[in-house]
Amino acid sequence: MSAPTTTRRSTDTPRPPSHTPAPHRSAARSRASRWTTRGAVHGVLLLVALYSLLPLVWLLTSATKSVGDFSATSAFEFADFNLWHNLRDLFAREDGVFWHWIGNSLLYAGLGAVVGALICTACGYAVAKLEFPGRRALFAVTLTGVLVPPTALALPLYLLASHLHLVNTFWAVFLPLLTNPFGVYLARTFADASVPDEVLEAARLDGAGELRIFLTIALPMMMPGFVTILLFQFVAIWNNFFLPLVMLTDPELFPMTLGIYQWSTRAPQFPDYNPLVITGSLLAVVPLVTAFVVLQRQWRSGLSAGSVK
Repeated sequence: MSAPTTTRRSTDTPRPPSHTPAPHRSAARSRASRWTTRGAVHGVLLLVALYSLLPLVWLLTSATKSVGDFSATSAFEFADFNLWHNLRDLFAREDGVFWHWIGNSLLYAGLGAVVGALICTACGYAVAKLEFPGRRALFAVTLTGVLVPPTALALPLYLLASHLHLVNTFWAVFLPLLTNPFGVYLARTFADASVPDEVLEAARLDGAGELRIFLTIALPMMMPGFVTILLFQFVAIWNNFFLPLVMLTDPELFPMTLGIYQWSTRAPQFPDYNPLVITGSLLAVVPLVTAFVVLQRQWRSGLSAGSVK
């Protein structure tokens, strides 16, 4: 006898044919979206770069022009390269007063940036790591100083300097530039993130004083924040204009910003001041670019300095 044969009905449902696999379509769509995003970002970066660099290019081309070349050439066209003649005239005008302006700006900005950054770093470290009554209230009051525009403080500072007989002196400009509420806020943030409490406690157990702990332990750990505050201080003091305008009347105490401004007010009546103003403005940009190029290497150099081992 032969065994009965049974037929098995298939229960599988047929699938509809797919002409284009879904993964290929999603990958193509993601690649197109990625290139579109990159193009938009690169376009924005190009516009920002042009917006930042075109004034510098205009300064460079205009510094090579004489008085007559301003009307005979276009904005971004080099002239007969009178830059050296403009530089000689710049440093010789009014018995070389521009040398005094350069020295004053370097003194205000250089010394003020170092001392101001050190004060801000110490204040931020104290608020972050030291326990004393009213610490949070003091920090809150300090933060409110960020909201106050510097121009609103010019008249009170002038009255205070007048009471102390400091008007038209170096100290009338230098001392107010040493305070920076935003620098204190940055220093507090860096101290919280980079200075471990265990290291401070170990140093105190070894008998180290608070000043020594700050200078030898906390400050090296906070070096990226210190350099950042230093750059902010340097740029702010170098570009400071309104405070010297209020405080100073002696041209030999002027910074470069105020001196160049005074020459620019004479340019409508005396056109020979135009090349001097433009050449002086070009020289005023050089220390800022140099400071960023030199100090930006220090931003990351202290990230692991003094770490816990």
